[in-house]
Amino acid sequence: MDNQSETSSSVDIRLDQTGSLALVTLERVKALNALTIGMRAALLTWFPRFSRDPSVYAVAIRSASPKAFSAGSDVREVAALGRGDMEAARQTFRDEYALNWRLECFSKPTVSLMDGIVMGGGVGISLYGTHRVAGERYRFAMPETKIGLFPDVGVCHALSRMPDEMGMYLGLTGRMIGRADAYALGLVTHCIEAGHFDEITAGLADTQPVDPLLDTRHVDPGVTEHQHLRELIARCFSASSVAEIVVRLENETGRNAEWAKTAAAELKQRAPLSLAVTHRHIRESRTRDLRQVLEEDFRLACRFLEDRDFYEGVRAIVIDKDNAPVWVPATIAAVEREIVERYFDKSAGPSWSLPSRADMQAMRA
Repeated sequence: MDNQSETSSSVDIRLDQTGSLALVTLERVKALNALTIGMRAALLTWFPRFSRDPSVYAVAIRSASPKAFSAGSDVREVAALGRGDMEAARQTFRDEYALNWRLECFSKPTVSLMDGIVMGGGVGISLYGTHRVAGERYRFAMPETKIGLFPDVGVCHALSRMPDEMGMYLGLTGRMIGRADAYALGLVTHCIEAGHFDEITAGLADTQPVDPLLDTRHVDPGVTEHQHLRELIARCFSASSVAEIVVRLENETGRNAEWAKTAAAELKQRAPLSLAVTHRHIRESRTRDLRQVLEEDFRLACRFLEDRDFYEGVRAIVIDKDNAPVWVPATIAAVEREIVERYFDKSAGPSWSLPSRADMQAMRA
């Protein structure tokens, strides 16, 4: 399969194999590589092939855009399906989470070369690689509560295990962090200037050992943006409810009081139901493995497809861009416990199971 390539204008993704490297390039540049159903379908097709092909030593995923690795999933596409064909919309989530699990279970070196924005579904196709490289413009975010959804693609497994409640902070607020924070939190394994990405792919094509190839180019990312806020974040975001988090932030005094009050104001703009679901999901993910988190993601995603806030969020933030969503319930205080319980009720609505890790690897999936 030397020096072969596959591409499709309909899916905006390209596969090239040179030497022992399978190189996947995201090419939906104008949309900041927002992942479509077609793009994920290509990845679901290619990765089993990589697993079984003895000529493939490693896989690398990179972007053709200097602005973004991937801005997430194409939520317009998902929302349109949810309005017209609920089962097709559910299937998009099944396929996405199956892809996340496949990437986690993939047994060969997988190197994500990321520069610019990495959000949502873009996190889902990069977080489970063996090596996650952040360029100098890398910016991570899971902004789903802003559009009436929740941080999915299994990321709550990682968020729930972050120190000092940083995962709860990132999951609820949807704020961006740079590569210094991401490296400190384990979201990336290496910090390497984007100018070296071509050297890395050339080395992988030549079957150079991946660890020395990356380790020798890694640079110290410097002081994290949130280092001076970690104690405050731990204290405020450890609260047992979103309402109490907001109270603690608003009551903060001292040199970081303004930062805390701004964070509280931002939380009040997010979808209240999304915040409540996200808070519980992150808490409960602490005792779940990734496979279980992805299965719970599917149950929750189906509930959001059946409700209204996701469609309203996509309208206000993505389609009309008036940034004035009307949430139901309208406030954090108005979210009743029974509503949240319905989202987590395993006896209601569709459920779905993933193969075990052992079964995936036995199938060389």
